[in-house]
Amino acid sequence: MRILITNDDGINAPGLAVLETIATELAGPEGEVFIVAPAFEQSGVGHAISFNRPLSIAELSPRRFAAEGSPADCVLAGLYDVLTDARPDLVLSGVNRGNNSAENALYSGTIGGAMEAALQGIPAIALSQFLGPACIGPGLDPFEAARVHGPGLVRQIWEHGIWDDGPYRVFYSVNFPPLPAAAVKGARVAAQGYRTDSFFSVAPAISPNGRRFLWIKGGPQHSATAPGTDAMVNLEGYTSITPMRADLTAHDLLSDLAGRLA
Repeated sequence: MRILITNDDGINAPGLAVLETIATELAGPEGEVFIVAPAFEQSGVGHAISFNRPLSIAELSPRRFAAEGSPADCVLAGLYDVLTDARPDLVLSGVNRGNNSAENALYSGTIGGAMEAALQGIPAIALSQFLGPACIGPGLDPFEAARVHGPGLVRQIWEHGIWDDGPYRVFYSVNFPPLPAAAVKGARVAAQGYRTDSFFSVAPAISPNGRRFLWIKGGPQHSATAPGTDAMVNLEGYTSITPMRADLTAHDLLSDLAGRLA
């Protein structure tokens, strides 16, 4: 089995090392794992591609490449520059440091990498680790839930998930709960949720040279979403598995809107 992995936290991120372990176990002793990840952190870039500038790529070691671009750029580089002899069977993106549940999915470079793979016709899974006081602190491994439960869960999705071949192929977003591995209750298939009181905003700041800048500011991450949706099941102690597509059409409104505008 041939697997391509990427992330948005950068080539040296600890979550990428966790994902490499997951991918290596899934690929097996005869398999191949290739890494093409951003040279620098690309959190929050979504599905962006570097359309107006070239990107450099460097081989750091066998099958390990750093590209100066977004996660989607890295997937494109992996498919069309690194793995030119044969395409990967699967693309894995992550493990992100922080959740990509609810509205975070719309901003996530981790999701963007998996989405680009799906648009290219490759099965893909994005993995993210929800953070919280139970898994952050002295002596704690913030990625323990992903490290322990990731290999089995990714294998289960790979072997038993729904993998279609339509124009907007399904891909999966997995969010591990903010708990140590032993406290994880299991996994739940869940829809993308919505935090009603958590929005991105800006905070002004004055730099040492007197210039005024704006910092992008996130909202509360432990706010509840609707029952059964991703962030809610994460906060209840479960790993969420959300099937996604890149199709942004509001299909439920098509017929009504056509009638209104006739």
